[in-house]
Amino acid sequence: MVSQLPVLQVILPLMAAPLCLLLKRSTLVWLFCLIVSFLSLLISILLVQQVSTSGPIDYAFGGWDVPWGIGYRIDQLNVLLLIVITAMSSVVLIAAKESIAREIDPEKHVYFYILYLLSLSGMLGIVATGDAFNIFVFLEITSLSVYALIAMGRHRRALWASYQYLIMGTIGATFILIGIGMMYQMTGTLNITDLSVRLAELPQKRTILTAFVFIIVGVCLKLALFPLHLWLPNAYTYAPSIVSAFLAATATKVAIYLLIRFTYSVFGPSLSFAAIPLQTLFMALGLVGIFVASVTAIYQTNVKKLFAYSSIAHIGYMILGFSTGTVAGLTATLLHVFNHALMKSALFLALAAVMLRIGSVQLSSMQGLGRQMPWTMAAIVLAGLSLIGVPLTVGFVSKWYLLVAIIEQGNWVVAGLILMGSLLAVIYVWRIVEVAYFKEPATAQKGDVLEGAAGGSTEAPLSFLIPIWLLVGANIYFGIDTRFSTQLAQSAAQSLFGVSP
Repeated sequence: MVSQLPVLQVILPLMAAPLCLLLKRSTLVWLFCLIVSFLSLLISILLVQQVSTSGPIDYAFGGWDVPWGIGYRIDQLNVLLLIVITAMSSVVLIAAKESIAREIDPEKHVYFYILYLLSLSGMLGIVATGDAFNIFVFLEITSLSVYALIAMGRHRRALWASYQYLIMGTIGATFILIGIGMMYQMTGTLNITDLSVRLAELPQKRTILTAFVFIIVGVCLKLALFPLHLWLPNAYTYAPSIVSAFLAATATKVAIYLLIRFTYSVFGPSLSFAAIPLQTLFMALGLVGIFVASVTAIYQTNVKKLFAYSSIAHIGYMILGFSTGTVAGLTATLLHVFNHALMKSALFLALAAVMLRIGSVQLSSMQGLGRQMPWTMAAIVLAGLSLIGVPLTVGFVSKWYLLVAIIEQGNWVVAGLILMGSLLAVIYVWRIVEVAYFKEPATAQKGDVLEGAAGGSTEAPLSFLIPIWLLVGANIYFGIDTRFSTQLAQSAAQSLFGVSP
């Protein structure tokens, strides 16, 4: 059974998805999905242990050795993403039952869970596969599922957000497919390990560079890197709250993985950073993205959209670490992939609890909510402090490693700009604190309960508070004891550079 773990990681949620149709009842389907997700998390933990003790795992389908057959390869980089995806999926699903009962029509509940499992399976497949074309296949499974999940939002703009994401996502996927096709034309193989060997043996040709550019642009569209980010704010804002929490914790992290995988494992740093000015370009886009998205977040009146723009800014931080082209910089990026998932899942899950109780996530509707939902709003404040990068939180750890990587290269100006970007985060987090704790409750001002609130706004149920505070606790715990996250990130970065740990 242990030898089958790489394929079980993907097959389990993929096969479970159609089985949801047999259960029919929403509660049974939710429980079934929760069990499947936690089993996937268990498999991820076992794979982490196996890779740590025995090194990378190669799995050949049907006994056909690569490159003749399709293979999965689990290494130090994969396991970090597998842990992030399955852990966030499991925690978010705990609160899914009550949240979707509030935001999705009952006849669509079963379809919601089917699509959720398909998107989970697709993300895990992207990360686990060692075949370039299979990356595209799983990317399409994920994308189609996510488009449908976003469209399930009750707000009429959810359909437009889904359509907007579909158009930009399709363009990105097409670019990636064209790049993969060019690589196959040049090498005659689709296996990632085999591709890296054959591409290194070829002389510098325009076709290789063109393939690289197509793939990078396509991945950056999926990544929502500024200025290719236009799909993300509406997708996060108008999707059902549980979908927002899941996507914010996983979707862009998988795209970061693809960027790193293609740059380091397929084309290699010598081609990626020497043939075109990738480092300079990404550093500039990362910095501009941080400031533009952070300033835009300050002026948002919808809190989900506020944190959506914050995600775009934090993608800029990840790209800055990537742009250094060093082990320290890549470690900072991978560490922030892990830490940012903890921050954003906690924030969006807390907003799902607010949506459950008051029927709105508009800033004006959250007046005095610190007194009516003290545990939920305290969670938003603590996760917001992590977003800023306050010491003893995971956000501080990420930014510390990023600053060290930047300063090692002598880029003091860039380091100063990173600190300024963090100060902008203080402003938009403070706007929420000010409204929730220093203004009178909206119900008191209007003399009646908020529209959509069942009997007035009260604290969220335990099904929300437990996962929210698990994530908030993780934000603090991994901000103090950084051994697990930093060791995963460092070993992954060192393996990509061929450095012994």
